Amino acid sequence: MSTRLRNLAIPVVIIALLLAGWQSMRWQGVLAVGGGLLLWALLHFTRLMNVMHKAARNPIGHVGSAVMLNARLRPGVNLMHVVALTRALGRQLSAEGQEPEIYAWTDAGGAQVCCEFVQGRLVRWQLERPSAAAGT
Repeated sequence: MSTRLRNLAIPVVIIALLLAGWQSMRWQGVLAVGGGLLLWALLHFTRLMNVMHKAARNPIGHVGSAVMLNARLRPGVNLMHVVALTRALGRQLSAEGQEPEIYAWTDAGGAQVCCEFVQGRLVRWQLERPSAAAGT
């Protein structure tokens, strides 16, 4: 689903739910739907705060294993999902506010995963391992 369609679909679904609540039980239905939407928003906010709290404890751009991160990545996941996987903010390689956004995570062995995000979604990534000559 494109970003433009997603940005349009969410408000349309919310309005449709509120209208369905109104049709079924008038103001009580609207309040019930509103309570459900508020719960949904609070759950997402809580998840975001937990991810950021864990990421704040680790150095920027560090990951436990770049190879494992590379294996767990999928195209289309958002930046928050990748931060949740790494438990660290990525080291930004692209200019501030420039598309695509490029972030890198490096492990203790020197292996690095560079991730490219377009409109907040992962489009491609690359695992870069240190050369054998650099280790000697």
